[in-house]
Amino acid sequence: MNEVLAPLIFRAATHDDVDALVVLVTSAYRGDVSRQGWTTEADLLDGNRIDPDVLRHDISRPRSRVLIAERDGRMLACAHVADEDGHGYFGMFSVRPDLQGGGIGKRLLDEAERVVREDWKLPSMRMTVIDIRDELIAFYERRGYRRTGVYKPFPHGDERFGKPKRDDLRFEVLEKNL
Repeated sequence: MNEVLAPLIFRAATHDDVDALVVLVTSAYRGDVSRQGWTTEADLLDGNRIDPDVLRHDISRPRSRVLIAERDGRMLACAHVADEDGHGYFGMFSVRPDLQGGGIGKRLLDEAERVVREDWKLPSMRMTVIDIRDELIAFYERRGYRRTGVYKPFPHGDERFGKPKRDDLRFEVLEKNL
């Protein structure tokens, strides 16, 4: 018998969500629990994936929204979307490792794109991805994002964003016209 799932609900995060968001984001990218999913960065980075103070700032600033996907009141996924230089910026995309591959992330990305396109009337969405994350880049390319060939340095030495296990990490900008 098929279990009927409650609908996925999207909402904006508040400061009360910060602790739970830090746990969710860390579980998707760092440590052994992240290895349950395919978004792990555990072989590339140790330490923090998100700084609580940065997260509080992102929740509070204008034209910035930390989106949460919930079902039955349980936080399943999150992402940060913001107006950055007249384009949407997408980051902090995290789905619980045990739920990755089930379509929740695709729906959250769709909602983030909707916010940028409909609420903020911006022409495109941009993001930065560690350029050696081929599987992750392929995921975004299947959703219409293109590699721009624009690279940004990884913030080596800023432990708010992790401790690199290798010295060749850098970001590539991906972009999608909305």
